[in-house]
Amino acid sequence: MAMDPDAVAKAFVEHYYRTFDTNRAALVGLYQDTSMLTFEGQKFQGPAAIAGKLGSLPFQHCEHQIVTVDCQPSGPQGGMLVFVSGSIRTGPEEHPIKFSQAFHLLPAGGSFYVQNDMFRLNYG
Repeated sequence: MAMDPDAVAKAFVEHYYRTFDTNRAALVGLYQDTSMLTFEGQKFQGPAAIAGKLGSLPFQHCEHQIVTVDCQPSGPQGGMLVFVSGSIRTGPEEHPIKFSQAFHLLPAGGSFYVQNDMFRLNYG
């Protein structure tokens, strides 16, 4: 059965941001030793470093609003490129800030892990 990349991307994005908003530490399971995160220009490699960065962000509560999810199949091993745009709000009184995030997903035993993750806030 051929997988539908759009359906996989949508399911991944829903899972990722729901987990981010409710239990950030659990995101560690989506990364492997070769995984890289570039967060606002800072680079982190491996699950511990990536989870450490995400866990150290200076807000407890946050809520992602996803506006677009684009995806493309990527490479001979069945990976996927997923590009997300939306906004993030870190408190009830806070204005939402627009963001963009790109994921390169690679298959691993029936699911996917995040090989590359790039995140930028879009001020202005």
